[in-house]
Amino acid sequence: MKILLINHYAGSEYHGMEYRPFYLAREWVKSGHDVKIVSASFSHLRNNNPTIEIGDYKDQIFSGINFRWFLVPIYKGNGLKRILNIFTFLYRLFKHGKDLAEEFQPDVVIASSTYPMDIWPAHRIAKLAGAKLVFEIHDLWPLSPIELGGYSKKHPYIILVQAAENFAYRKSNSVVSILPKVQGHVSKKGFDIKKLHIIPNGIVPEDFKIENQYNKDVSDIEKKILQLKESGYFIVGYAGSHGLPNNLSTLLKAAQIIKNKKLAFILIGSGTEKDNLIKMKEHFALKNVYFYNYINKCFIPRVFNSFDIGYIGWRKQPLYRFGISPNKLMDYMMAELPILHSVEAGNDPVAEANCGISVAAEDPNAIASGVIKFYKMSDKERKTLGKNGKNFVMANRTYRILAKNFINALI
Repeated sequence: MKILLINHYAGSEYHGMEYRPFYLAREWVKSGHDVKIVSASFSHLRNNNPTIEIGDYKDQIFSGINFRWFLVPIYKGNGLKRILNIFTFLYRLFKHGKDLAEEFQPDVVIASSTYPMDIWPAHRIAKLAGAKLVFEIHDLWPLSPIELGGYSKKHPYIILVQAAENFAYRKSNSVVSILPKVQGHVSKKGFDIKKLHIIPNGIVPEDFKIENQYNKDVSDIEKKILQLKESGYFIVGYAGSHGLPNNLSTLLKAAQIIKNKKLAFILIGSGTEKDNLIKMKEHFALKNVYFYNYINKCFIPRVFNSFDIGYIGWRKQPLYRFGISPNKLMDYMMAELPILHSVEAGNDPVAEANCGISVAAEDPNAIASGVIKFYKMSDKERKTLGKNGKNFVMANRTYRILAKNFINALI
């Protein structure tokens, strides 16, 4: 089968996030399928963006996967330059769509760019090639900017996005969703939910080997954790983005409640809220909270190995009624970390896997109580929860399994 996957933000092991298209494509190639990923030359998510010196695009091959990068403007933040970046990508897809259809001759075209406007050029390519059209839901647009960003339904951009979503449900042969509880939303749009397939995010087991190479930042973290443990401290760890959606301010409020206990909180990563969180730590005089910079993904399993539990929290958002599928949870599970999950959503992977404790979202007292429950558990009880998590992802969430499920959805 020839699969053309359109994802504006797609990356690779070399380029960095977004990894899902690359991991799925790599498994498809291993199974004998021919895959081409079409992506933009710049994304704020990547560590390394490709450079295009001549022409509108550049073709490259990584791990047997053909990439076509379309030249787009560089941007910072969410201003006009990012909008220009999106519409330049869509323009180039339209401009070169016929060439893609004739050169690659796909059997399936997948529109998967988070925002839904790529469905229009994807539909054109699929029609020219006589291919099936698949729409992949990452986030529900325009519902996300309406509910999270406060946009009016009458805003010109929202009207455009709504038109694209409606078109996707009218024209797609299949819909794949990362979010597990979208059935009601999709059916209201008139789409036959028998053609809806839930395929969440997953993991690559090979990525979770302990990296022993020396790295100063990692060594500094390990030294601090070792010192704390030798002094009898219990380690609550977090590694990931420090933004508003991650709700780390509630974790710090919980840390204040139990700051007289032998508990230490290690927060690793970067993000828009990090400076505010550091100020909050100073305001609360939290001597048991430690911030560290982002570390390379390959070192994450090694650092997780030194935590006692992993924390992940969410804000109270109506959008989460459609479910969650965070990569961080699966990273914790693969590391056999018991998880403290502060959540209010349509699903709860931690409860499903029986790999930790779930408490109310945005509730410092509930989080503090959850930490104390873990602290009072025996090592054996915590290890059992950790093993439950790993068993769950190995049985359900490896990209080998998810890629096979995705192919079944295309047939």
